[in-house]
Amino acid sequence: MTHLRTTTKHTRILLTACAAAAVMLLAACGGGSSTSATATPAGTVLHTATAPAGSTVLVDAHGKTLYAADQEAAGHVKCTGACLQFWHPLTTTMHTPRAAGLPSARLGTVQRTDIGAAQVTFDGKPLYTFQLDTAAGATKGDGFMDAFGGTSFDWHAVTVDGSSAGTSTGGSGGSGGGGGGYGY
Repeated sequence: MTHLRTTTKHTRILLTACAAAAVMLLAACGGGSSTSATATPAGTVLHTATAPAGSTVLVDAHGKTLYAADQEAAGHVKCTGACLQFWHPLTTTMHTPRAAGLPSARLGTVQRTDIGAAQVTFDGKPLYTFQLDTAAGATKGDGFMDAFGGTSFDWHAVTVDGSSAGTSTGGSGGSGGGGGGYGY
């Protein structure tokens, strides 16, 4: 009987250790989704930052520049499918998102059925981060042109005053639904 209790105790310890290792492994793997929505947790506000050209741009909670496409005015989402591999929707669980120093009337959401989340809008345009902006403050997507699913997009860093951020790197994607000319 004593041997059985010792074996059971060791089995429980081993199972607990294996379960903990499995949880750590899953956490380390992350969620490599192809749609890569940038989630803004409830209570997190959006911020403003100064772009390299001196304009004030909207950024997410991680300092990444936010972009909008001219073709999505009035909340008409057209960046779907392969487009989401490069342009990550800024999503929220808040009914009305908040931004430090900006009137809440300029912020809203649009419900996306393709990813099942509410996407943050600014002046009616859905907001995105850009895959090629690898660090906070980067603005590689400003002035970028690409095409996905038969729609051509003109992307701009979202400025508080509505002017151009003036940070275009001259990048321009090609047409087509696969990679939009990103070199992947």
